[in-house]
Amino acid sequence: MADTQVEQRPSAGEGRRPVILVAARFEEGRAHKTEVLAPNECGARVFFDAILAAGGLPVQMSLTDDEDVIDQYVTLADGVAIPGGPDVDPKLWGDDAPYDESLLCHVRDACELPLVRKAIAADKPLFTTCRGTQMLNVALGGTLNMDVPSIPRREGSVAHDHADLLTRTSHRVEIEPGSLLERASGSHGFAVNSAHHCCVGELGEGLVLSATSDDGIPECIEMSSRRFVLGVQWHPEYTWMPGGPDFNLWKAFVDACR
Repeated sequence: MADTQVEQRPSAGEGRRPVILVAARFEEGRAHKTEVLAPNECGARVFFDAILAAGGLPVQMSLTDDEDVIDQYVTLADGVAIPGGPDVDPKLWGDDAPYDESLLCHVRDACELPLVRKAIAADKPLFTTCRGTQMLNVALGGTLNMDVPSIPRREGSVAHDHADLLTRTSHRVEIEPGSLLERASGSHGFAVNSAHHCCVGELGEGLVLSATSDDGIPECIEMSSRRFVLGVQWHPEYTWMPGGPDFNLWKAFVDACR
């Protein structure tokens, strides 16, 4: 009886683009004539374009809280990327104070909390932006500050509006020397965009703060005990097109996935 030949999936270093699992965003179903359409699981085109331009193969996952399914997604992936979006529920770290439900997305929380933990446990490269970075911190036992405008700014600095700019830069980030962020971006500090009203509070287990804005707001966290775990508070998917440090982040992430 002839031997059965099993085709092996080539490694990402042998001409195959590394598979980047992208966590889905969630949009409520909208009214259409006499019906309400089903909700959308979607992603921003600029996010996928950044991964493609950096040499990765983005694959959007389904929103699920089935941990067996999430395990299979993580096994399939060479790396994981988690985008921005609504606020992370404060109840996830034990804060039971009233909070505006319209700002939350429990569907994403239920999917991303185990996704982050499983990606880190499997040592799959992980790159997160904005909400994704906040979820990274919470998944590892950290907390968030849910109101950036109320945070005291660095003495003598100009306080920035961190909530309103995506397509152009808002402020500089100051980067810790020797950090993954410094190596990945190729920069000691650069200007970024800014669109968030929450930020990292107490750091989760194993995470370190590697950048702040020039007015003192936390801007980047990372984990040195893993191959590549990097979470930025800004949105480099909107600012990678001219090249420079933000595009370097995407390239460094995809390279880590090979």
